[in-house]
Amino acid sequence: MKMGEGVEWGLHCCVTLTWLRDEGPVPIARLAAWFDLPVEYLKKRLQALVRAGILNSTPGVRGGLALARPPERITLLDVVTALEGGVDPFRCTEIRQRGASGASAADKFSRPCGIAMAMRRAELAWRRELAGQTIADLVAAAPASSAHRTRQGFAGLR
Repeated sequence: MKMGEGVEWGLHCCVTLTWLRDEGPVPIARLAAWFDLPVEYLKKRLQALVRAGILNSTPGVRGGLALARPPERITLLDVVTALEGGVDPFRCTEIRQRGASGASAADKFSRPCGIAMAMRRAELAWRRELAGQTIADLVAAAPASSAHRTRQGFAGLR
């Protein structure tokens, strides 16, 4: 499965906002500068996280983004779903029932396709893994110096 780069961007921004949560809302332009990303594209990606209730957006001169809920309550699946949608990565179209294959064995298709079942099991395992990890887990796994480095760096971006 291929995910867009917005997933990486969104997850890194959520981790960064966790480290900066005592600073108040963080302007998108500062996040974009920190990661050297295009402001407008980052804004579009992060707006999806606002719509999903993962981030809060505060308008105005002192506005910006902040986590909408504690990082322990934001799963990686929440972020991926907000950015990529809830579309199943594999869609079985039952080609086994078409053409010469289907014409000669129509009575053999009472059970779901084995390929579709295997792909669904893999997708469920992938979703369970993402649902079992939170932004807080990513923060805890980051190098100990990351939070301090981020706070120092953002202080210099003002």
